[in-house]
Amino acid sequence: MTSLGGLVITVSSFLCLLLVLVLIKILHRLWWAPARLQKLMASQGIKGPPYRLIHGNTKDISNMIKEAMSKPKSLSSSHDVLSVVQPHVHSWAKIYGKNYLQWHGSKAQLVITEPELCKEILNNKDKAYPKTERESFVKKLLGDGLATTTAEGEKWAKMRKLATHAFHGESLKSMIPAMVASAETMLERWKNYEGKEIEMFEEFRFFTSEVISRTAFGSSYIEGQHIFEMLMKLGFLLSKNALTIRVPGISKLFKTGDEIESEKLEKDVRASILEIVRKREEKVMTGGEDSFGSDFLGLLVKAHHDANDSQRISVDDLIDDCKTFYVAGQESTNSLLAWTVLLLAHHTDWQEEARKEVIQMFGKQTPNPDGIAKLKTMSMVINECLRLYSPVGTLLRKAEREVKLGKLIVPANVDLVMSCLSLHHDPLIWGQDAQLFKPERFAEGVAKASNNNAGAFLPFGVGPRACVGLNFATIEAKIALSMVLQRYFFTLSPGYVHLPFQLVTNRPLRGVQVMLHSL
Repeated sequence: MTSLGGLVITVSSFLCLLLVLVLIKILHRLWWAPARLQKLMASQGIKGPPYRLIHGNTKDISNMIKEAMSKPKSLSSSHDVLSVVQPHVHSWAKIYGKNYLQWHGSKAQLVITEPELCKEILNNKDKAYPKTERESFVKKLLGDGLATTTAEGEKWAKMRKLATHAFHGESLKSMIPAMVASAETMLERWKNYEGKEIEMFEEFRFFTSEVISRTAFGSSYIEGQHIFEMLMKLGFLLSKNALTIRVPGISKLFKTGDEIESEKLEKDVRASILEIVRKREEKVMTGGEDSFGSDFLGLLVKAHHDANDSQRISVDDLIDDCKTFYVAGQESTNSLLAWTVLLLAHHTDWQEEARKEVIQMFGKQTPNPDGIAKLKTMSMVINECLRLYSPVGTLLRKAEREVKLGKLIVPANVDLVMSCLSLHHDPLIWGQDAQLFKPERFAEGVAKASNNNAGAFLPFGVGPRACVGLNFATIEAKIALSMVLQRYFFTLSPGYVHLPFQLVTNRPLRGVQVMLHSL
């Protein structure tokens, strides 16, 4: 009996000790470590909103965004997007300085709005600034593909090489007929809206979805429609949960409805992509085709079957990069086209200038590669749209080890949040008219427009991890806009409500309604 009592006391003591150790670990993570890091950064002049237990600053950010989105904005005087889409950055940068510290739960985030520091991080010469580990919803949407992988070695180089080959040079030029065909399909549908109101964001969503399906995957929008719809739902769940803090350990035991739904969607997307891959493989294996194809999917499938172990990619790599290009290839160009039409509908003088250039270059003929490259006014308009309404609001990296960034010493594992919108709307970089739509600022190139602030214009990033689809998206946008301007004049509908918001990309909350007039 005594020995049993002693055993009970021993077990109780062990459990108490274990509980104390767990509490100490929790206290260290949730209080002591953040307090120590705050003090370290404050000693270097980096301050920020006060850290709060569990949530950090996520509740403050969420409330500020809700407040900013509570009422429509005016287009009459300026395009002040930053205060709507990132009101916390707009407010806190004024209070705490251009670089400040904020908290995503207990995770420290150094927000950076200085172009020189952004350039240093993105160029990543010393391999000190890899991509951050993404939240579970991001992983379900994009996987560990080219755009999100934290890997910097052989795997990344392999995937980058494949994507570069698929979306540059002659490969890119060969995609132009498919882009033109998709635009013609869209414009045929628009005949039903002549003299009426049309919602452009959804129209361009259909168009960009079909383009990425045809050019990257060799299929029509109809075949890829189910995948796009599931990825859209995943994107919505990602946006909805972006500021939700889940307690480590507990989140594995108890899943929310959104987590359960996202897991199902992820499995269904995987199965759908594998079916498209299987069809491609089957054609080759049965002798129906002599190769897997030269489009992006064909290059991925070929790499998956490569006899050389060092060149072969896994099934997971193939699927993740398919998801990345389904999302990135469609989302960014969709947003760019919708916002550009909005700006041209609001500033009809620039619409006329762009149309005049298109007619001089192509007449009523289909846009061709040489002419597309010479559209200077169009390029100015697109750059100004990318500046004011950048599809990507922030770029994320982390300090993999303690590093010297400019004059700052940044501790290891601190996330680095670069606000593209803040950089793009900074009067010190672009002038006092930074909130105005003035494409002429780009007449002599990006460097001149930004007062030679390298790293100030980041719609597609810079450095080795810059978006590989930059040329693809630009050519696609120029083709679509040229063909629209050849046929239609458009003005803003009285029903349009101006309210930008972030959902994967920066998009119009209630769409872009314009009145369509045939020429």
